[in-house]
Amino acid sequence: MTDHQIDWASTKERLVAEIVNLGLPGELGELIAKQLGSPKAMKRMISYLSYVRPHSEAEIVDEMLAIQSDIDRWKDKKASIKANAKYNEWRNSNWEQI
Repeated sequence: MTDHQIDWASTKERLVAEIVNLGLPGELGELIAKQLGSPKAMKRMISYLSYVRPHSEAEIVDEMLAIQSDIDRWKDKKASIKANAKYNEWRNSNWEQI
């Protein structure tokens, strides 16, 4: 296993354990880990679970969706920055030709 795989597996186990500690089924933790996908996102969820101590599955799923939304926004921002840099590079190289 790579270091990333080991980190992913241990973080997933912590996430599942947090959900079970709240009295909810471990399968919910498995599904949330799969949906979030990255150790960083799962660690955000673990922090939420340990500090907020939500009382329902709906609250947990709502937070998972909020985390995913933040990640999607970040990815969109990075893609936009990259596209803007490419455009400026193209524009500057074409400006010199005029």
